[in-house]
Amino acid sequence: MRWLHSYLIDFTSLIVISIAVYFILFSQMAEEKLSFHISDSFLQLNTIFLSIIIEAIPFVLIGVLIAGFIQVFVTEEHIRRLIPKNRFFAVLVSCFVGALFPACECGIVPIVRRLVEKGVPLHAGVGFLLTGPLINPIVILSTYMAFGNNSHMAALRMIIGFLAALLIALIISFLFKSNQLKHTITDLTPSSQTKLRKKSFILRLDEMVKHSIDEFFDMGKYLIIGAFIAAAVQTYVSTKSLFFFGEGIFGSSIVMMGLAYFLSLCSEADAFIGASFRNLVPTSAILSFLIYGPMIDLKNTIMLLSMFKARFVFILLIIITFIVLISTSLVSFL
Repeated sequence: MRWLHSYLIDFTSLIVISIAVYFILFSQMAEEKLSFHISDSFLQLNTIFLSIIIEAIPFVLIGVLIAGFIQVFVTEEHIRRLIPKNRFFAVLVSCFVGALFPACECGIVPIVRRLVEKGVPLHAGVGFLLTGPLINPIVILSTYMAFGNNSHMAALRMIIGFLAALLIALIISFLFKSNQLKHTITDLTPSSQTKLRKKSFILRLDEMVKHSIDEFFDMGKYLIIGAFIAAAVQTYVSTKSLFFFGEGIFGSSIVMMGLAYFLSLCSEADAFIGASFRNLVPTSAILSFLIYGPMIDLKNTIMLLSMFKARFVFILLIIITFIVLISTSLVSFL
């Protein structure tokens, strides 16, 4: 009955999204038919919201299809063979592999858990965890498009994000020697992988499509919520009241990192929301938003706590926050 429950959730989500889009698109028609006035600010909110959604959805679709393909056709053993025994090179290789692995932060946590369980060092898993959702090709392309086909922000996100992930993973390698898993699922993983390999190409392709559909609806609802909040902030909240930590480099960066954490956006689409704040915050603050969110956010933290020990997750959160804040702030000075 799990498949029925899954499809009921997907169907319900589709109805909710369709109703929301209908009322937004036809708000002017509703105003004319029902004879009530819709404020200019609400119409502005609609315009900003729709522009973010329309720009972001194509990249979400590309991302979920590639993630579905990797989930079904690429096994964790293929990635594990690439990890060397040397600590530094293990982190370096894992960061490079993550950079080429199109996965969102909500889907990469269970993959990292399986990798660590099979013997991949924790620090290598962290490198993969941080770079996978942050600087994979789909994310960099969406960042390039979101900032008006300008490669500057995309390059900054890729370089600073990669160096920050490398440093964070190396720090973890010195702090934790064990895998920090709460429990293992060794008895389940091999059998499930064996069954998957025995399936025909058509059945595996069907699994890929199902996974992509689940990913799309999971990402879609966070994208819609995040886009609406971003549009509402720009429409109804003044700049001074938003930056209660101050309008300086550190204050604005802290605010944008907080937004990235609580919005829990899909990394394939967060650039479009980050770009919408260009007139409100400096470049370093937008960069902190683009780097911090894919590394750690609210839903990601909850998933990590369900699989890893709380002490490890808490320390990882602190290290990521500190490194991202310092590294992105240095951009303004350099």
